Parts: sequence; C-alpha cells; structure tokens
Amino acid sequence: MSSSTPPPHIDQPTEPASTLTSGGTDQHGARAHSDGGWDTKVPVQTRSERFRSGDVGAFPAVTGREVNWKFAPLDKIRPLLEGTLDGSAYPFLATQSAGADVEWGRSDDPRVGGAGLPEDRAAAAAWSARDAVLAITVKATGEHESMTVTRSDFGTHARAAHTVITAEQHAEGIVVIDNRGSALLSENLEIVVRDGARLTVVTVQDWDDDAVHVSTHFAEVGRDAFLKHVVVSLGGDVVRVNPSTHLGAQGADAEMYGVYFADAGQYIEQQVYVDHDAPNTRSRVNYKGALQGAGAHTVWIGDVLIGRTAPGTDSYEQNRNLVLTDGTRADSIPNLEIETGDIEGAGHASATGRFDDEQLFYLQARGIPEEEARRLVVLGFLVEVIQKIGAPALEERLVAAVEQELAEGRTVLAGPAADLVGAESTGAGTTGADA
Repeated sequence: MSSSTPPPHIDQPTEPASTLTSGGTDQHGARAHSDGGWDTKVPVQTRSERFRSGDVGAFPAVTGREVNWKFAPLDKIRPLLEGTLDGSAYPFLATQSAGADVEWGRSDDPRVGGAGLPEDRAAAAAWSARDAVLAITVKATGEHESMTVTRSDFGTHARAAHTVITAEQHAEGIVVIDNRGSALLSENLEIVVRDGARLTVVTVQDWDDDAVHVSTHFAEVGRDAFLKHVVVSLGGDVVRVNPSTHLGAQGADAEMYGVYFADAGQYIEQQVYVDHDAPNTRSRVNYKGALQGAGAHTVWIGDVLIGRTAPGTDSYEQNRNLVLTDGTRADSIPNLEIETGDIEGAGHASATGRFDDEQLFYLQARGIPEEEARRLVVLGFLVEVIQKIGAPALEERLVAAVEQELAEGRTVLAGPAADLVGAESTGAGTTGADA
C-alpha cells in the first residue's frame, strides 16, 4: 500500500499557440478568409491534425457540439472539465513480479509526455492538475513480468491521475490497472514500448454504479515492438476511455481490444485511434459490447490513419454490438484514412444487432433451455475478446462478472430477432479517406 505524497506540482511547458493554426490558414490546399478570426475556425479534416496541448487553458469550453463530445452526457462530466481537480497521490495496492517496479514520481517527471499530448479539454485538465505521477516499469529480465495495480480509494470528489507505463527494450510482460469503488476521475495513461519489447496493458473499469471516469491513453510503440491493449468496461455510471496508439517505428505492431457491458442508464464510450506512421507496421482493433436495459448507451469511434510514411501497413478494425433489450442505443463509427497506395491491406467493419434466431433454435433443439441458450450466446460473443488478455485468473473473473450482469438483467429479447447487421469495407493499394 502506498500513501506518500510527492513534492508539489510543477507546471510543464505546452506546445506553442501557433500550432493551433498549423502555421497559418492553409489547410488541404484551401485558405480561410483572413477577416473575422476564421483562420482559427477551419474544420480539422484529419485526426492527426487535431490540436494538442497539456495546458487546459488552451482549449475552449466544451459545448457538446464538438465531434469528440457530441454523444457524451456533459452534465455528469462537467466537474472534470471546468472544476478544480485534486491531482495528488492516492492509495493503491500493487502485486508485482521481481522485474516490474512501481513508484511515485514528481509532476515534472521526465517520462511525462513521452507517448503523447492531450487532444481534448478533459485530458488537458487532468494533465494540468497532476501533482504526482505513478510510474510503472517493466524490465528486460528474460522473464515474463507482471504487475497489477488495484485502485479503489478515489472517493467522490473530482480527481486527476497520471500514470506512465514503460516497457524497457526487449522486455516482456503484462500490466493490469484494476479500477473499483466510487470515483469522479479524469486520467491520462501513457504507455511507452521500447524497441523489441512485448507488452500487454489491461485496464478494468469495474466501478460502483455512481462512478464517472474519463480517461485518455497514449501509446508509443518502438521498432519491432508489440503492444496488446485491452479495455474492459463493466461498472460505473459514465465511463469514457479513449486509447491512442502511435506506430512510429518500423515493424511496430499493436492489437487493441475492448469488451463492455452497458446496463440501464449506463453510458460507456471508447474513441480508438491508431496512427500508422512508419513502414511495415501492423494493427488489429476489435471491440465487442452488449447492452441491456432502458437508457443503456454505448459509443465506439474508431479512427485509423495510414500516413504517407507508412508503406507496407497491414491494418483492420471492427466493432460489434449485441442488443439484448429494447430501449438501448449503440453508436458505432469506424473511420479509415489511407494516404499511400503501397499497403498490405486495410479495412474496417461495424455491426449492431439482436440475437440470431437460428443460434437460439440450434441450442434449444439440443435440449438447452431458452434462458441458458441466451446466456451461452452472449458469453460466446464477449469471451472471444476476454480470452485475448492472456491472464487466466483475470479472464475467469471477467467471465463471472458478465454472467452476473446477465443474471441481474434477465428480460425478454428486444423485438424480432435479427442477424448482426452493419457495414464492412476493405482497402489495399488505395488512397483517400473512408468514413
């Protein structure tokens, strides 16, 4: 258990204000009018062009009309956008192997900023408010190292947190961040995977029903390195986890998985971004969710950018949602941008639908009761992702949690059953944007 508090917060430098306009009013060959301040109001067309800064004052107030905030329940998130956040150290419980370390660092820890900078006001507010940095290091010992950090004492006042996870060159291991209890939390989590390292990072959002959690993850993956990133969101009132991965070195590889279960009145959002910025990089994105109960709402936005500097890219992203009752809403928006024709392949898919009648009939025809058949279908749908974690004890716990969700929300199916329906697209050797 750790409870010591590092020295007071020290402000960090931010990007110059000139980056807001990308050096002028030129954008995609067009030029904005010079009068009326329109040089700062040209819409951003590409995800990589979004403004970034660690200074909360550099971001305007959030209105809900912004593309990255239009779904979120701002009335519940507002304290994390405009209030004063407590960025001090907090208690946690760590279980670790010999080659994995965890320690508190000062707010000016040199490891901060190594994986990215905030793109929105919530992340910048937490960035500006931090007074301590939780630093986790996976060392290159030749063994598979492990670290589990359990956090359950954030309380109900507005807090900020900053975590930096570093996998040393050629290190191999898994880091699990297990979130429980009540919270009103805005957080930045940075992940740096050095050359040749192989790292799995799992964040579990198993909050109490009143928790509000807004989190941004930044990952930088080195040459011939591999990152497996898994987001599990089951509990909480509002949970918004936005992971971003930069594949900026040759041979960098990332697999990004997510599994979520939204109950009545619960809001779960994920905005995933993969930036292919070097030759011969690879990514796979697979998020799956289930929804039950009136007012259950999930949002998944997946952005993949294959830049001009990334020939030989191999990329695919998909999102699947299983609707269990009436009154739910699943928004799923895959985006694929390809700026070079020299790629191995790229594609995206999105589907949302109800139970398949044929699946239920097949199971019932073999003597399985209808309620048990439904349970098996949902478990089979979500367990595909859970099994990607690679930690058997955690996988068993999460399967049990999904079963509990189903047991507590037993209800009739929503309307006529149908296959999952959606859209898929693939591209290879094409140039342009695919929304």
